[in-house]
Amino acid sequence: MGVTVNEKVNIVISEDQHEVVKAHLSVKDFDGEKKFLVKEPAVVKDKKLFLFVKRVFDILLSLVAIIIFLIPGVIIAVCVAVSSKGAVIYSQKRLGKGGKEFNIYKFRTMVVDAEKHGAVWAKKDDDRVTAVGAVLRKTHLDEIPQFWNILKGDMSFVGPRPERRVFYDEFETYIVGFSHRLYVKPGLTGWAQINGGYELKPEEKVAWDVEYIEKQSIWIDIKCILNTYKLLLGDEKAR
Repeated sequence: MGVTVNEKVNIVISEDQHEVVKAHLSVKDFDGEKKFLVKEPAVVKDKKLFLFVKRVFDILLSLVAIIIFLIPGVIIAVCVAVSSKGAVIYSQKRLGKGGKEFNIYKFRTMVVDAEKHGAVWAKKDDDRVTAVGAVLRKTHLDEIPQFWNILKGDMSFVGPRPERRVFYDEFETYIVGFSHRLYVKPGLTGWAQINGGYELKPEEKVAWDVEYIEKQSIWIDIKCILNTYKLLLGDEKAR
């Protein structure tokens, strides 16, 4: 028997939750079912100058990153190819700004047919992950190909992490407003990651994403990028 919507929702948002989560997330009754309700962003910045500067920043930084990681990327590609069967680069449909689908690129970290039984939310110590893939995931080096996504304009360096349509559909059944994350381009890193880490629950993640959407600025983007390396090194102060 599946888990009911009421069972997925913590009926009371605990006092030890971060103020950002409590400010942007509440629990409401929808026809007898308790669901999370995400506050709609009060301000969605759509200023031409801000978007222009952000896009120029993304293009220049992604070009530099592609050059820097060219040789390491080739080495990683060889390691992936010789360690397990399957394509070196893995692509998957994700939702971008406005719900537009795009192909996200990663170095393959899982065995072939990892989702033959359907989409599964990635978890810690996932037995579908290869030995090389485990190292790539821990260091986030599997995401190097996403510099191409940024250069193309599918993504930005900073924004809500992109998710698949199937998970948006699932989360919206008990997190009303999870799709508010689609107001902006998805990012390689984000406000949620540097403040809460990569293991936030979906309802916590979207609260931080809404906070970013309301307050986004070049300064916040720079802060996210500079603090992301602390996460890669396991520095809890980055969370």
